[in-house]
Amino acid sequence: MSPTRTPKILVVDDTPANLVAMRRLLRAVAADLVEAESGEAALGACLNDEFALVLLDINMPGMDGFEVATLLQDEVSTRDMPIIFLTAAYGDDISRLKGYGAGAVDFITKPVEPAILLSKVRVFLELHQRRLELQDAMASLAERNAELLAAQRALQHQAHHDPLTGLPNRALFRDRLDQALSLGARHASSFAVLYIDIDGFKAVNDRLGHDAGDRVLKQIAERLGHMVRESDTVARLGGDEFAIIAHDVGSPQELLTLGEKLCARLSEDYGLEVPTGEAPLPLGASIGIAIYPAHGQHAEALLTPTLTEPSA
Repeated sequence: MSPTRTPKILVVDDTPANLVAMRRLLRAVAADLVEAESGEAALGACLNDEFALVLLDINMPGMDGFEVATLLQDEVSTRDMPIIFLTAAYGDDISRLKGYGAGAVDFITKPVEPAILLSKVRVFLELHQRRLELQDAMASLAERNAELLAAQRALQHQAHHDPLTGLPNRALFRDRLDQALSLGARHASSFAVLYIDIDGFKAVNDRLGHDAGDRVLKQIAERLGHMVRESDTVARLGGDEFAIIAHDVGSPQELLTLGEKLCARLSEDYGLEVPTGEAPLPLGASIGIAIYPAHGQHAEALLTPTLTEPSA
């Protein structure tokens, strides 16, 4: 049992002398003792705390032990608390059956035999300890499973996304393309593939270094992501090659207009700082567009665009 989770025992009896006697007797067990002098007080204690065991007197004024046990069994948070009835007047079989029906796990007849009581108390404390250990083990297992699931998701993401831009990579793009082809054939719908090549990018790497080139690629990914719908796919196929799968496309002219807008956006300034006296590094884009099914019904055909936007 965890040292920070000392078990608690609730003793319920309306006779102060009995509470004193139980207090002395239960000093021999490793548990904190809580006392209640009425059924109502016992209910309040059980609703506010967790007890390894409830030692419950049956014959009390107001709410008796049977009523307390029944109400505890009806409450989700308390129905698993074990209850041992302590009684001097209800030791017959009918009363025992009534008590078991109310949720009691055992009966001890008054006057209490100390050895019997302590033996039974220790059994239930041991069961409580095992239950806590099982709860800890289940919580630890759930935590490890959650960590494993998160690690698996991270690995899957890494396997299907470009590490620099976070965009889907070539493998995921091809998978999305296959899905689009399947949906297009099934629902007789169309979609477009836009293949994008960045003009002038090699000069960025050659003159300013790969760090500058990486910053440009990240900006390109952001610009493309802001110009398409959430249902579309923007992917980095490798190097300075990007592609878009655009669903529910309009007319070819509308796609050409989209291509022109993309070219214009991708040719805007990237904040590149060239050494004084050197020529600037303008960037642009060439975009090829293929529409399913007009330009092809297979991936290979669509990845060879028939409509091409010139560099901006």
